[in-house]
Amino acid sequence: MPDTTEQQDNIWHQRLLGEDKQRRNDHRSSFQRDRARILHSAAFRRLQAKTQVLGVGMNDFYRTRLTHSLEVSQIGTGITAQLRRKYPEFKYLLNSMSLIESVCLAHDIGHPPFGHGGEVALNYMMRHHGGFEGNGQTFRILSRLEPYTPSWGMNLTRRTLLGIMKYPAMHSQLFIDQHKPDIANHRQLKPSDWPPVKGLFDDDKPIIDWVLSALSDNDRQLFISSEQSQVNANYPHLKTQFKSLDCSIMELADDIAYAVHDLEDAIVMGIVNQRQWQKDVVGQLQHINDQWLKSEIASIGEKLFSHEHHLRKDAIGTLVNGFVTAISIDTNDKFEADLLKYNAQLQPDFASTLHVLKQLVFKYVIRKPEIQMLEYKGQQIIMELFEAFASDPERLLPLNTRERWIAANEDDTNPMRVIADYISGMTDGFAGRLHQQLFGSKTAGIIELSSEQ
Repeated sequence: MPDTTEQQDNIWHQRLLGEDKQRRNDHRSSFQRDRARILHSAAFRRLQAKTQVLGVGMNDFYRTRLTHSLEVSQIGTGITAQLRRKYPEFKYLLNSMSLIESVCLAHDIGHPPFGHGGEVALNYMMRHHGGFEGNGQTFRILSRLEPYTPSWGMNLTRRTLLGIMKYPAMHSQLFIDQHKPDIANHRQLKPSDWPPVKGLFDDDKPIIDWVLSALSDNDRQLFISSEQSQVNANYPHLKTQFKSLDCSIMELADDIAYAVHDLEDAIVMGIVNQRQWQKDVVGQLQHINDQWLKSEIASIGEKLFSHEHHLRKDAIGTLVNGFVTAISIDTNDKFEADLLKYNAQLQPDFASTLHVLKQLVFKYVIRKPEIQMLEYKGQQIIMELFEAFASDPERLLPLNTRERWIAANEDDTNPMRVIADYISGMTDGFAGRLHQQLFGSKTAGIIELSSEQ
């Protein structure tokens, strides 16, 4: 479906659904309009009540998925500005801060309630229906579900949708069946036994094909190619190997925000102490060669764990700036399209440091028993909600979702995906209240059904 109103000379500015909006004195670029649609969407607002690492409500100052997304956007534009200065010859590719903002703001929009626990729970419940994964749901919300258009989601530009594709192949291309028996009871579900396939949903194939139709046959086949994970031997499925330039910037910004800013939250809350920093960061990075980085890592702990807030903030800013300024552009000549040929890449010593910081957060924060208990509880809530809705959808689903479920049945287009859409769009609090309404002993009260996708 070619777009007749966007720039005909640039296939990446096209939208799946042609637009004829004649708005008074609207001189915004295509990517500025994409950013506005994301910022004003209900799915983006819901991120304020979804878990980032520490549960919403445990305290009121640290990061939610909304504030995390804003920080990723700020870091992403910082990376882009640095790359434009370093590589003036690539300004034609890095010509829109609004594009990078759009991709960064939207990158977590598909994550379900209760973090990784909710994702694994939905993946298990969808195990016979195409699986579930947060990045695949992000693509689905942007391109299908968010009601900016009747059935094409936000109707974003092709390049923005390409930038969101962290794993550009479909579930059926990546899934390796482990022939695991279904669990006897939801309480027994172990996340390590049911890792989601990192990819897009087969249900969205027409839109995926449209996005990738701008590529040559050679580029498209290489872009969606996959292999066994070289990083995680315990991950059973295939993984894609390549990303677009915009996606590589977003992913680095995401990793920096996760490693540095979530570490800051953990320090402030007393979850990570200076002794652990010395052992798990300074001790692990004795081998790096970059003298500036080596010096900073050795001395920055005093500021990070200072009771003077401004010193800790200065240390966090120094770390973020160090990572942002250590990013360069890597070239892969196997690709023809510049958007795939060039990727943002962190210098090796800085990449090692970022990995060590991420492992620190994982070890002392993510794996903390209190956090895992909350994740486990969320996991149970999601599975029980799914089981209830699947048992009698026409009775229990809210009106709009029920109509989508009936339509999917009539079209034979995976009605279970409609249930997953509905549950994944809930905030943590809404899912908890709805679960209480269905399974709690109290009968008073009305649930507000406002979390509809």
